[in-house]
Amino acid sequence: MKLLTKALTQQLLANGQKRPSADVVKPVVKFFNPVGSATWLFSELDSDGDTLYGLCDLGFGSPELGYASLSEIESVTLAFGLKIERDLHFTANKTLAEYATDANSKGRINA
Repeated sequence: MKLLTKALTQQLLANGQKRPSADVVKPVVKFFNPVGSATWLFSELDSDGDTLYGLCDLGFGSPELGYASLSEIESVTLAFGLKIERDLHFTANKTLAEYATDANSKGRINA
């Protein structure tokens, strides 16, 4: 599965140009590890087409806001040949900051 569609890429790039506050912007996309506990909620993509910004949770109990590389996420090969996936049914109902506050209190992203 391609992680980003054209429409998602355009929305992420638009947010990346505006640089909205995490208190205002909602995540656009959710990625997850289908055989592990890593989860990412991204709201922005830089003009380089690779640098994503959002809430990153690698499953170690300390989610944080930060940057990640789309190409690195796409290159990960998991057990059984699986790859990182996009949650096709994800719709944000909170701002990025609200997800971060919730994740920090619980030690993981709940989305």
